[in-house]
Amino acid sequence: MPHVQVALAAAGFRRYATYRQAALAGAFTNVVFGFMRCYILLVVAAQAGGSVGGYTGPQLVSYVWLGQGLLAVVNSWTQLDLAERVRTGDVVADLLRPINPLWTYLWTDLGRAGFAMVTRFIVPVVVGAIAFGLYVPRHLLTYPLFLVSTALAVLVCFACRYLISLTAFWMLDIRGVTMFWVFVSGAASGLYFPLAILPGWLSAVLWVATPFPALMQAPLDVAVERGGLAHGLLVTGGQLVWVVLLLLACRWVQHNAVRKLVVQGG
Repeated sequence: MPHVQVALAAAGFRRYATYRQAALAGAFTNVVFGFMRCYILLVVAAQAGGSVGGYTGPQLVSYVWLGQGLLAVVNSWTQLDLAERVRTGDVVADLLRPINPLWTYLWTDLGRAGFAMVTRFIVPVVVGAIAFGLYVPRHLLTYPLFLVSTALAVLVCFACRYLISLTAFWMLDIRGVTMFWVFVSGAASGLYFPLAILPGWLSAVLWVATPFPALMQAPLDVAVERGGLAHGLLVTGGQLVWVVLLLLACRWVQHNAVRKLVVQGG
């Protein structure tokens, strides 16, 4: 049903395109924090001899501004409305539709990410390029690889947020889970700082045992070519593995959640 998928993605794009003032305000906020983060990391790099965690000054600049742009694209801070629909009981209507709710939310979220890519991503990157100048990749393959890595980051983040929303079938009020996710996903994904500055063992654990670096650190490392193309291909492959595992987890948890909903309904 390719036409259904395209229609869902287009609906997600149009839905978020109606909030133009919110998009503009969000882009402005990303730019402000981009200047703050960029100056802080550049000062740290200057004190450390010109580089931090293997990132040179131009790489740090690109890391910050691309990260500010990807923040709204990956969108780890905003939860799906699935939990609210579970609380109100409207999820029953979703389950009766011929399309699995997992795929409905997935394609709609891809439309949202597409809108964020042409608005919230472009503005901070352009400002960063004008104000500081960005790192220019040495390999042409880096550009398509960055787009693939970004798409995989969106999928990983969606799957994580969907799993969080599914906990509403058992907990109903998921605000505590959501707050924990926002804190951990920001600190462990490379959003606040490059994970390379952490102790080696901790960084390795985050990369191997958690999906968090796949959200931000992976596409940013690909863009600034940290570790070269080999490292970029490796982290992108890791993102793909997490996408498969997390989507399978979503289907399994949803199956058990629906059974729980049937029990609660008598």
